[in-house]
Amino acid sequence: MALEILTIPCLRDNYAYLARDPATGAVAVVDVPEAAPIIAALDARGWQLSDVLITHHHWDHVGGLAELLEHAPARVIGGEADSGRLPPLDIAVSEGDEVRIGDETGRVIDVSGHTVGHIAFHFPDSAAVFTADSLMALGCGRVFEGSMPQMHRSLAKLAALPPETLVYSGHEYTEANAAFALSVDPDNARLAARAREIAETRREGLPTVPVPLSEELATNPFLRGDDPGIRAGLGMETASDAEVFGEIRARKDRF
Repeated sequence: MALEILTIPCLRDNYAYLARDPATGAVAVVDVPEAAPIIAALDARGWQLSDVLITHHHWDHVGGLAELLEHAPARVIGGEADSGRLPPLDIAVSEGDEVRIGDETGRVIDVSGHTVGHIAFHFPDSAAVFTADSLMALGCGRVFEGSMPQMHRSLAKLAALPPETLVYSGHEYTEANAAFALSVDPDNARLAARAREIAETRREGLPTVPVPLSEELATNPFLRGDDPGIRAGLGMETASDAEVFGEIRARKDRF
């Protein structure tokens, strides 16, 4: 049985995710921006937390961990490469390592770029990937610590996952991301339609994540550096895909 995944809004525009294995009752949370909404969701369902999966060290992804563990002691799993900046870990993992939520097995993917040591968690049997601030709905994280080529390689790993994979990202940035995407891909009818759907979803106060990877491949400019229309619009017809990505990311930083 697939994981039961619950999207939990936190802080101003963050998301945490509870993932429960129905077969065993094991429950993991992916990132802990703040404790109270996660505790409320666990208590409301009578779920017992077994694991915490941390994607990277930024405060808005780990700031609620100490309080959460006081209420719900659990095993903490995070990236070995970032362990010096993370809260204390019970298990340190690297790319290719396995993590488990009950009977469900996931795989760790190094998606460095936003930070060095950022990881994602892919659960193929549930067609889910938790990407935090690497691949986002219609966007990607700002490249704070890594390089543009590094971030491009990280996104390429995620883009290669099965297209039916649902992408669970770390923030509600989608409406702003859509406005930028249209500025570099204005002739994409599917993107325009998606932007309208996103605006309606946000008017209703609903999350715009998760989203199928197939939709990102069709509409997210950060995954579309090989598109002739985007390249022409940027005047970069002969540039490498990584160079096109870097220009798109630089334009988003100024947008």
